[in-house]
Amino acid sequence: MSEKPQIKEGGLDAPTRYPVKWKKEEFTNEEEFLKEAERVFDVCHGCRRCVSLCESFPTLFDLIDESKTLEVDGVEKNDFQKVVDECYMCDLCYQTKCPYVPPHEWAIDFPHLMLRGKTIAHKKKRKSILKRLRDKALTSTDSLGHILKIPLIDVTYRKLSKNKFLRKTTSHLTGIHELAPLPDFEKTRDYVTNSELIPEEAGTTRGKVAIFEGCYCRNYKPSLVEDLIKVLEHNEILVKVISEEKCCGMPKFDLGDLDAVEKLMKFNAPLLEKEINLGFDIISLVPSCVLMFKQELPLLFDENESLKNIKRHIYDPFEYLSKRDADGKLKKDFKSSLGKIAYQIACHQRVQNIGPKTKEVLEMIPSTEVNTIERCSGHDGTYAVKKETYENSIKIARPVARKADEFSADYLTSDCPLAASQIEHVASKDFLNGHPISLLKKAYNLK
Repeated sequence: MSEKPQIKEGGLDAPTRYPVKWKKEEFTNEEEFLKEAERVFDVCHGCRRCVSLCESFPTLFDLIDESKTLEVDGVEKNDFQKVVDECYMCDLCYQTKCPYVPPHEWAIDFPHLMLRGKTIAHKKKRKSILKRLRDKALTSTDSLGHILKIPLIDVTYRKLSKNKFLRKTTSHLTGIHELAPLPDFEKTRDYVTNSELIPEEAGTTRGKVAIFEGCYCRNYKPSLVEDLIKVLEHNEILVKVISEEKCCGMPKFDLGDLDAVEKLMKFNAPLLEKEINLGFDIISLVPSCVLMFKQELPLLFDENESLKNIKRHIYDPFEYLSKRDADGKLKKDFKSSLGKIAYQIACHQRVQNIGPKTKEVLEMIPSTEVNTIERCSGHDGTYAVKKETYENSIKIARPVARKADEFSADYLTSDCPLAASQIEHVASKDFLNGHPISLLKKAYNLK
């Protein structure tokens, strides 16, 4: 008789992730969800290792500690939603902290349990109509970006976003916290690329890149795409920008609106696979976009072969440059040093398990010191602007901002532009802010 394999906590193996069977009836069965949540919460209560990651865990532990039994069975089941609402799907608990993830027999997947809770709440319309309208608007990123660029509306938005009195008086209606920084909109760009470059393969990279612009760059910061084009072309990589693509779906995923995620996936996947079949690799500047195609979409649609193909060919920009550097294909003709950089490692980049590639590349620049901060900024796209979660987001960001202040850095940067803006909002010192790709362009002295 064969022996039962030994199950132990932790280990050096990567956690096993199972597909999310969100279309099965039991996924949105609230009774089954509450039963599983009680099981998982009981394990978390006995461990408490993730208490510093986000507000989901302090919320859970406070509910337990304030209950009559001091155990999970003393917590009202309706209060489980409070834990769900504080999760913003950073995935750090699963990828960096929890010792009970698969292949452990307890098979804890806290983020995807929270996704299940979000999906049920979304379907049952648990929030007030004003909050539902706000959440729908905030997560419909391309539609919102288009509307806010319409003449007259754009002027009104700029005035409203900068006027403290108007922000305060409209906060109760919009559900947006009066102090939350709102993004500025750059003008739409017509990207210019060099079609005469001759691509060279290096390792798994093919030297031809199609940029997935993403809703953030498309609507707010197209200048970041321009900077990426210049850096890639300086390294003799053939570049094009994918046209007509839509949001990757992460905002809707975070909301629990998986039907909307599926619609976006069905629109984007053929566009990306078309470029891959033409010999292009895919790069996106925002870690959340890369993570959606690398992890979340393949888990939601595990039988979709197109997504498996995209997963093999989509890269973080510094992961791509690092892979080419391994074959001597990264240029190091830097013209300018950058001094001291306070670099926050974005959560959705950390959980991709690619290593600190951004830090490694930036440290190649002469007379440049990179001080890393491996803590969440608490932004999450919408979490930091909602009236009910803004204060918690600031609390999460304070340790990160404090470290940035202590470094006395010249630059503050993060691969997640929203994380950098959140840290800058909380920090007491003024920093030069810029995406790591923009800093690399500056070091190359590219115009």
